[in-house]
Amino acid sequence: MNNKFIRIYEDIAGRIRNGDIEAGTLLQSELDLSERYQTSRETIRKALKMLYEEGYIQKIQGKGSIVLDIRKIDFPVSGLVSFKELAQKMGHRAQTVVKLFEEQTVDQALSQKTSFGLNEQVWQINRVRIVDGEHVILDKDYISQRLIPGLNQEICNDSIYEYIEQKLGLSISYAKKEILVEEPTAEDRELLDLEGFHNVVVVRSQVYLEDTSQFQYTESRHRPDKFTFVDFARRK
Repeated sequence: MNNKFIRIYEDIAGRIRNGDIEAGTLLQSELDLSERYQTSRETIRKALKMLYEEGYIQKIQGKGSIVLDIRKIDFPVSGLVSFKELAQKMGHRAQTVVKLFEEQTVDQALSQKTSFGLNEQVWQINRVRIVDGEHVILDKDYISQRLIPGLNQEICNDSIYEYIEQKLGLSISYAKKEILVEEPTAEDRELLDLEGFHNVVVVRSQVYLEDTSQFQYTESRHRPDKFTFVDFARRK
């Protein structure tokens, strides 16, 4: 059948997800897989191509296909990377759902939290990030309407950073970040799949344009088992 390679892909992907095939190991050769699944090598190549595109394997010249660790996503602490850029490495395994998109006037409490000025108009955006069918991140953003005009829900569902850089022609420069471990809020428990987890990892960021204007405050709330925060350090 024409969709046999999809069934092979789903079988191998399922074995990777449940740990039957461990991260860091090499998949069987095309010949061995064709014998295992009683099919042609061309069908196996199609299944492997799909596994590669969906972020399950990495092809290494002269060695074959190595299994990637899909249980965790390297989330750079010092870098400024959008979720869309991370998701592109995972193919269709990741998606975004916008839960809230509304305009808001900054009051005293929000000003203290975000460092935006009193009475400034901001976009408030809550987005849930879904990986392998599980709700694992809640991103809560406040973005200056003055600096970033024209936002809408469609843009938020795709990539705000891509809109800022490619449509508005602005340069995102740097961020100040704070990382904490907190007990889940009622909102976390409602929107995230937290059964069995008693903490969330929270990354609070103030993000600035090239002219040092703060355009964004973000509170990114992560299920702790799914993400590894990475950085590069050098002793001076």
